[in-house]
Amino acid sequence: MTNNLTYVLAVEKLLGLEIPPKAQWMRVLMNELTRINSHLVWLGTHAMDIGALTVFLYCFREREEVLKMFEMVSGQRMMTSYFRVGGIALEPPLGFFERVREFAGRFPEKVDEYENLLTGNPIFLMRTKGVAKLTAEDAIALGATGPTLRGSGVDIDLRRDMPYSGYENFKFKVPVAQEGDVFARYMCRVLELRESIEIVKQALDGMPEGPIKADAPGIVLPDREKMKTQMEALIYHFKIITEGFAVPAGEVYQAVESPRGEMGYYIVSDGTAKPYRVHMRAACFANLQTLAKMCEGGLIADVVAAIGSIDIVLGEIDR
Repeated sequence: MTNNLTYVLAVEKLLGLEIPPKAQWMRVLMNELTRINSHLVWLGTHAMDIGALTVFLYCFREREEVLKMFEMVSGQRMMTSYFRVGGIALEPPLGFFERVREFAGRFPEKVDEYENLLTGNPIFLMRTKGVAKLTAEDAIALGATGPTLRGSGVDIDLRRDMPYSGYENFKFKVPVAQEGDVFARYMCRVLELRESIEIVKQALDGMPEGPIKADAPGIVLPDREKMKTQMEALIYHFKIITEGFAVPAGEVYQAVESPRGEMGYYIVSDGTAKPYRVHMRAACFANLQTLAKMCEGGLIADVVAAIGSIDIVLGEIDR
């Protein structure tokens, strides 16, 4: 959902839309569940790559619960389009908040299980401690962001430093490690799992009441009930679906803190319903540049641990 959110926020900037508080808090809630989902995939596969097979099954056990929550709220397990320009697509269904709260209550114990299997494991420590080191200077020079950067001691997180979608209302710590090795990047992400679930709890406890979409006829799809009784609403729906909506001419760059680092969209509008130019700043594309520097002077066998610690997604890298 992070990719979807970045584009939506960029378009909303050009339009100057004011987003209702409930929609913003729902975005934070779903965004942090997305971070947990992503880190679980990373942790399970990274551990498996360096010999810890059991952790993969444990992580995907919890990931399955997160995907079921995605499906419950949006109708899709993956690649959801739940975030829309002006707000969110649908009201959360009955029982959704209770299901998320139940998951949030037991998830910290599951993270304890992962750590019991890995954090003090002598073999895991041997494969990660002091391996694939990356200095803060090199990380900055190569454009690294996210846990890859914070694992080298650089304390930057866009949720806190350039807040968006209401993140300024949430309290959380930004995990930072100084060692710059595989283990440091591992610990940053494990601690982020714990922080993300605390943000989820804050979102549940403080969820505002009110609308989930901005009042912007011609831009935001009207409510279904209004379409049945108001001709204007029906016309707006038809025109938005068939033609889209015009965005004022201008340019904008919007970045968010994705699970792997800074995900940014640069959009240029020429005043029509289609963007003149769109460029994505993908975290993985920049982070992968650090691999060669990490591997200098190391063993070939450690390349697997190094590339796993970056948490790459090939779809972001393939240009």
